Amino acid sequence: MVRITDVARRAGVSPSTVSYALSGKRPISDETRRRVEAAVRELGYRPHSGTRAHGGPNVLAVAAPLRAGVHVPALMRVTESVVQAARGYDHDVLLLTHEQGLTRPGESAPADALLVMDVGLNDPRLPLLRSLNRPSVLLGLPAAPQGLTCLDLDYRAAGEACVHHLARLGHRTVALVGSPPQAHLRGTASDHRLAEGFTAAAHLHGLTSSVHPAESAPAAARHLADRLLRDHPALTAVVVHNAPLLEPLIAAFRQLGLRIPEDLSVMAVCPDEPATVTSVTLPATELGTRAVELLMARLHGTPAAETTLLAPELTERASTDHA
Repeated sequence: MVRITDVARRAGVSPSTVSYALSGKRPISDETRRRVEAAVRELGYRPHSGTRAHGGPNVLAVAAPLRAGVHVPALMRVTESVVQAARGYDHDVLLLTHEQGLTRPGESAPADALLVMDVGLNDPRLPLLRSLNRPSVLLGLPAAPQGLTCLDLDYRAAGEACVHHLARLGHRTVALVGSPPQAHLRGTASDHRLAEGFTAAAHLHGLTSSVHPAESAPAAARHLADRLLRDHPALTAVVVHNAPLLEPLIAAFRQLGLRIPEDLSVMAVCPDEPATVTSVTLPATELGTRAVELLMARLHGTPAAETTLLAPELTERASTDHA
């Protein structure tokens, strides 16, 4: 696939000069424009929609499917950050929420570049992304990220950080309450990598651990609390990666006579708003901003790291205590 950097190299100019020559957004000398156009013809370059001679729409597409198991408020926080960052680059944002939102527009989508969210370990969209003649960034880390640009919170490290904190407090039996079963079965990368880190760190510290995908409906909280205590009578700490279930689950434990944190420590990996407990929070603003920066770098032919993982930050609150 011919890239803008190939055209720039052939024409002897910078990638940004190629972009300006094709879009007409800045004055370029006739000689430079002719060199760029000749290089485009010789290489068979197909410019991205935002850099075509008619000016292009200056649009970033965000593929954010609203499917079962997706926590929509967290997704929208990141999307809001993307919109704000994109405006700084004079770009609008096209939100694709349909399950097939990425595959339906194909090459004809009115967008310069693509941001793909809710990424799976073996995401079926990856072959298409590798074939498209436009930059893309994945907000998530698939099992095989080669040839892709990926950005995410380091969920494996987040799981490890939670267990390290609990082990330091002397807890010996811990549980992770994960995202809904639909997301888990779909292979959502964040869920699986968090569980990997949680389980590996528990093994390292010699803790007994278990992972429980759970429905997000508040009505499911009491049944889940009953089952956790019945199946794990020595349980002294729970990490929740299911924001809508956090407060209902705490209430259910209290209804069962447990004091928090005296009898049971509770942590969360969640967006900022529900973070009333010791937690690793999703850095929505940083993720959105960094994603747009990576997309802009790719648009202008600037090399970008294949994988960028943001280090988790754990904030200790009064919901955890010594076992």
